[in-house]
Amino acid sequence: MKILNTDFPGLYIIEPVVFNDDRGYFFESYRDEHFVRAGLNSTFKQDNQSKSTRGVLRGLHYQLEHGQGKLVSCAYGEVFDVALDIRKGSPTFGHVYKKTLNDINHHAVYIPPGFAHGFCVLSEEAIFQYKCTEKYYPDDEYGISWSDPTANIQWPVDQPILSDRDLNFPTLADQDEKFLPDFES
Repeated sequence: MKILNTDFPGLYIIEPVVFNDDRGYFFESYRDEHFVRAGLNSTFKQDNQSKSTRGVLRGLHYQLEHGQGKLVSCAYGEVFDVALDIRKGSPTFGHVYKKTLNDINHHAVYIPPGFAHGFCVLSEEAIFQYKCTEKYYPDDEYGISWSDPTANIQWPVDQPILSDRDLNFPTLADQDEKFLPDFES
């Protein structure tokens, strides 16, 4: 397993070693000692999985008081994954990290607390998985608009399918600063 740095402090790409043969494939999607060695939070408190159809866009979500680090991957199909740095004081504040995740490359992304996260489905169906360093607190959930003009995310879908909640999140510029996390170096 390779854990690769990105230009975003705390955000990493995880590239597993995949063993293919005539039966299929095998790989380790997570191993604690690799995360500890890379200095990442390796204490996960909740695992989530969603199944969505082509064009579904989920996000951009985050928790403030109970920030979640997320190890995200696509077990089936293909998604366009997005992490928006919303940490006040971060050198990459307001910048977007994006990566295509699928069941062919088996890559994963570790997104630290302080990012708003979302994804959209590119395949007919996708199963998306994420391990979280903190459990879900419904009263602590916030979001940033998927179509934030400053973030200028070039989503690869023309007419995304969104929940009512996701349609009504504010832009980053309109979000009250008290609802944004601080950058901790």
